[in-house]
Amino acid sequence: MITSNIQSQVFTDESLKFSQALNWIGKYYVDSVDQSELVETAIKEMLHTLDPHSTYLTSEEVKAMSEPLRGNFEGIGVSFNILNDTIFVINPVPNGPSEKVGIQPGDRIVLIEDENVAGIGISNSGVFDRLRGKKGSRVTISIHRRKVAELLDFTITRDKIPIYSLDASYMIKDNVGYIKLNRFSFTTMDEFRQATNDLWNEGMEDLILDLSGNGGGYMDVAIKLADEFLAERKLIVYTEGNTHPKRKFFASARGDFQDGRLVVIIDQASASASEIVAGAVQDWDRAVIVGRRSFGKGLVQNPMLLIDSSMIRLTIARYYTPTGRLIQKPYDNGFDEYSRDLINRYNSGELSSSDSIHFPDSLKFKTLVSQRPVYGGGGIMPDYFVPIDTSFISGYFNKMVNRGILNFFVLSYVDNHRDEFLRDYTSFKKFNDEFKVSDDIMNELVAYATEEDLELNETDYEKSREHIMMIVKAYMARDLWNTNEFYEVVNRENQSVKKALEVLEAQGIYQALLQQIH
Repeated sequence: MITSNIQSQVFTDESLKFSQALNWIGKYYVDSVDQSELVETAIKEMLHTLDPHSTYLTSEEVKAMSEPLRGNFEGIGVSFNILNDTIFVINPVPNGPSEKVGIQPGDRIVLIEDENVAGIGISNSGVFDRLRGKKGSRVTISIHRRKVAELLDFTITRDKIPIYSLDASYMIKDNVGYIKLNRFSFTTMDEFRQATNDLWNEGMEDLILDLSGNGGGYMDVAIKLADEFLAERKLIVYTEGNTHPKRKFFASARGDFQDGRLVVIIDQASASASEIVAGAVQDWDRAVIVGRRSFGKGLVQNPMLLIDSSMIRLTIARYYTPTGRLIQKPYDNGFDEYSRDLINRYNSGELSSSDSIHFPDSLKFKTLVSQRPVYGGGGIMPDYFVPIDTSFISGYFNKMVNRGILNFFVLSYVDNHRDEFLRDYTSFKKFNDEFKVSDDIMNELVAYATEEDLELNETDYEKSREHIMMIVKAYMARDLWNTNEFYEVVNRENQSVKKALEVLEAQGIYQALLQQIH
């Protein structure tokens, strides 16, 4: 109790000192100052000295951050792109308010509430400001539709629009399902369970769970997902901090996928919640992990609202896998060095060769069933390393992608040929099996890129050509169907997906590694 009083007094004295300094600046500084800005700067710098993941968010940033994790926002329900300074509808959200009134892919939004929004340099945020709003409110838009002379007017009643955390779910082989998650949000478990039920109905026995590029989300959702694969009372993760007592989280008896074989794909952008799942199933020899070492974010943040609805996300504990591995990578050398970690991995060769990765014996742990070695030191190290594929990378390709040229070309091409595509390819399977990007399409793309001031580099083009053709086909699939079909196209060339299939298909590889049969 005495210690608590002393700590409280220190806090009070220090906060008084800060308030006094701020007051003197406001009264006596030579120029006028924005005290709110001073306070925000001070908070940011203070948190900056603690660790890389304790952060300050303004009230606007809090709202923007919360939407993807809550799993919905309120609006009209369209995915769009801005093409040639016009709002171009890619797809209306299924069963959303726009689809219900008849908005179609390829429609161009010209007016919003009689305000011209075409040819004025509108930004994505400008579109959001005009189309999003409270559930039940209405917005009137006028659209131009190909082959229709006059503008078409629609009054749309805004509603809750889902933000999906599941990018793709399909049968990748006769008895192997594939699911890709992009985040861990409120809706993730509902989406995952629906996907697995659908895949079981299609004959799934084994599963590839793709967490590559998944930066995390809610910890409790990660625990629920890991629970799907682990038997009752198996430890999933534990947390511990200086003022945060050790807390353990265990699997329940409700897991629906405890028997089928499981391969989890991770990479250098898989973080936090993704690492909780990957670490748990690896430590219990429940899955084979494929890919590259994960990001290494193992710090627990507690959101703390301030009086103006801004927020501090303060680190209060660390994550540990069931074997006791600390997920968080070191940050002793300061924030700048920490932020360069992925660049350092690339420069050191870690992303391209497993031989560049070395762990001291002090970081060696043993899994809890087969006693095989796994390693700590930050991030989850996969059981099977897959080097990053840079064979197709060129300056020409990078500029074509980064400047939006490739995406805009495909949007326009699909819009001009949509009826032909849907006539010739009555299903995605037919499209995926039979359609090939022709030389004529590639020549049109190069010509369009030249018009956009991207000069053709023949050497770069030949290096990237096959990959560009694959991306063009994938974008076409996305624009004609959805993101699920996009991944069905790109995964045919995804080396981590290929390795995951090899682990499941090659006789004995899965069992030999885990030394048990699920």
